[in-house]
Amino acid sequence: MIRAFIERRSDPGTDHAPAPPGDGRQAASARLLLAVIRLGPTLLLAILAVVFTVASPYFLTSGNLQNLGAQSSIVMALALGQLIVVLIRGIDISVGSVIGFSVVFAAVVGGTGNGWQFLLLALLGGALIGTINGAVIVWGRLPQPFIVTLATLGAAAGAAQLLTDGTAVVGLPDLITTIGGGELGPVPTPVLLVGVLGLLLWYVTTRTQWGRWLYALGGNPEGATRMGLPVGRITMAAFVISGVTAACAGIIAAGRTNTATPLAGTGAELDSIIAVVIGGASLFGGRGTVVNVLVGALILGTIRNGLDLLGVSPYMQQVAVGVIVLAALELDVIRRRLEERVKRLTALEVER
Repeated sequence: MIRAFIERRSDPGTDHAPAPPGDGRQAASARLLLAVIRLGPTLLLAILAVVFTVASPYFLTSGNLQNLGAQSSIVMALALGQLIVVLIRGIDISVGSVIGFSVVFAAVVGGTGNGWQFLLLALLGGALIGTINGAVIVWGRLPQPFIVTLATLGAAAGAAQLLTDGTAVVGLPDLITTIGGGELGPVPTPVLLVGVLGLLLWYVTTRTQWGRWLYALGGNPEGATRMGLPVGRITMAAFVISGVTAACAGIIAAGRTNTATPLAGTGAELDSIIAVVIGGASLFGGRGTVVNVLVGALILGTIRNGLDLLGVSPYMQQVAVGVIVLAALELDVIRRRLEERVKRLTALEVER
């Protein structure tokens, strides 16, 4: 029904004729529907919260909410960096391996005695993988981020296992365990870390020239090149940021278990992409917000947490997540068609 509304077109021969009065109402209806779709992630999170609150008396308990926040923080950190790459029509499959590589790199190179040294080395390890991704794509002239980062996914996982002979490093600095498993009042410290990351990237994407370049490059790569934007530097920086946020996720994961495990992030790359999609970002680039992506990651965590409380099997949880991802992709298609329709109807109103 929604698609039928969107896909209706006026007769080509009347494109430049005065718009009939009904076009104004159609434009208003399209704008309203578009606004609802843009609020989709927040509305879905609210609906899920209500459903699980009614279905389980434990969902809204402070302990469960703290657990939900701490568990979701890993995917939130990953999704923030993934968003930056997706905005420029890229994708970073390597982030799952960066989770393990970054903390193993820190533990082996710097040891586990100094917390700040461990923290900086882990971030450096993430930035290293991000730099490799960006360099191969930009300087190696391989404009297929999926293939490039798929290669570094395997390479980083292999390197992490080589560094430790496939074993985990147990006993991390107190600073790391506090970041991963501590609390500041009722708020888990990993949630605070993700909040700081989110605020920083929100500012970068909405208040800086570089943020505007991200959207411009993703929205129209050819136009961005013609305008003289530094496409190579933008791309390189996007992948470095993705690597650093993946390292932050690795620090949280290691701190929660007091262990640096080479393959700790196996499969997490898919969760980061799912969170970005559920959060309303477009895989076609140029569209997405930090706030909605954080909401998308929280939706993913809420689904799993709520279904766990209800005793639903992990297999059915995967089915539920898959259905929501498909719905989010369909909404992205509908949203783009709605925007085209609104532009057309608005142009007709101006002509009239």
